[in-house]
Amino acid sequence: MSTSLQTFRRGLHAAGHETVLIAPEYPVEWSGREEGEIIRIPSRYLPRDPEDRAMRTSFIRKLRPGLARRNFDLVHVQTPFIAHYQGVSIARELGIPVVETYHTYFEEYLHHYVPLMPRAVMRFVARRFTSSQCNALDALVVPSRAMQDALVDYGVRCPMQIIPTGMEMERFAGGDGQKFRAQIGIEPDRPVLVHVGRVAHEKNIDFLFRMFRKVVDQRPEAMMIVAGEGPALPHCKAYVESLRLTKYVRFVGYLARDSALLDCYRAGDLFVFSSKTETQGLVLLEAMALGVPVVSTAHMGTADIVRPERGARRAPDDEEGFAQLVLKLLADPQARIAMSSEARAYAATWSAEAMATKMAGFYQEVADRAIESRGLRLET
Repeated sequence: MSTSLQTFRRGLHAAGHETVLIAPEYPVEWSGREEGEIIRIPSRYLPRDPEDRAMRTSFIRKLRPGLARRNFDLVHVQTPFIAHYQGVSIARELGIPVVETYHTYFEEYLHHYVPLMPRAVMRFVARRFTSSQCNALDALVVPSRAMQDALVDYGVRCPMQIIPTGMEMERFAGGDGQKFRAQIGIEPDRPVLVHVGRVAHEKNIDFLFRMFRKVVDQRPEAMMIVAGEGPALPHCKAYVESLRLTKYVRFVGYLARDSALLDCYRAGDLFVFSSKTETQGLVLLEAMALGVPVVSTAHMGTADIVRPERGARRAPDDEEGFAQLVLKLLADPQARIAMSSEARAYAATWSAEAMATKMAGFYQEVADRAIESRGLRLET
C-alpha cells in the first residue's frame, strides 16, 4: 500500500495536481523522499501487528477546522478502520466526495490475526465489513479485475474503477546482485531464489519454504533470500529450522527501496511468490523491471501479471509442481536470459504516468457526479 501511495502521489504531482497525506507517526523517522505535504498524527502500537500503527482520532478531529479552509476537492482513503471512518466523516463534513483504494483482501487475512475465531466466521465478518465500508463511499479504486469481481459478489454497489499501481521504470535500473550476495555470504555461482514482501501469515510463505525443501533435495547448492519483515517473521524462522533449511535461507529484513532492495532483487536467478491474497502483486513487476524472471502462483491480482507468461511462469499450487518448474529453469540459463528480456519489456507496459493520469481522470468523474447529484437534490 505504501509503495502504491508514493507512486501515485509522485505521478499526480508531476501532472500538476496537489495532495496532502494524513498518516501516522512511526517510532523510526522515514528517510525516503516524498512528494507534497505530509501531516503526521500521533499513533499507538497495534497488538499482533507491530509494524503498523493506529492513528489517534482525537488529533485527526483537531485538524478539521484547518482542513475546511483549504478548499480540497476530494478525499482518497488508503486504509480501512480509523482512516476509513475519519476520511468518510471529514469528506461528508466538508461536502466533498470520498473514494477509497481496496488494497487488502480481508477474506484471506483476518483469520490470521483473530486465530481463536472459526475461519468461516471471520470470512463472513470480513465480507460484511467490506461491503458496509465500500457502500459508504462515492467510488472505489481496485487494482485488479479479480478483486472487482470479488467485491461485486460481496454486494458492493458503489462505482468501481480498476487502476493498478504503475511502474516507475527509471527507479528500477541498476542493482548489484553480486555485491549483495557477497554481503550476506552467498557465493557468486550458487543458484538463488528471492522473495520480497511483508512477512505475514496471509502471504503463504510457508508454501515457498516447503517447495524450497524439495529444490534443495535435488540442488543442495541452492539458496533462498527473504527480504521484508512482519508479524510472521519469528514463525518463519522457526519453520525454516524445522525443515532443516536454516543454512540455505537468508532473512535480510527491510531494505532501502532505492539501493539495497534493488541489489537484493538482482541477486536472484528467479523471483518466487505464492501469496493468495494479493490485490495486485506489485513486487512481481518490480522484480521483472529489474530483469529477474518470476515464478508464481496465479491468485487474485497476481493472475493479471503472471498469466501472459511474459518474463514469468505460472506455477502449480502444489509444492512438488512448483519445485519442478523452478528446477527446470535453474537448469536452463538460456531460458532465464530470454525471460529476463521479456520481463523488462512487460513491466514497462505498466506505466506509472499512465496510471496516475487514469487516477486523476477518475477523480474528475467522481467530482462531476457529486456536483450533478447535489444539483439534482437541490432541484428536488
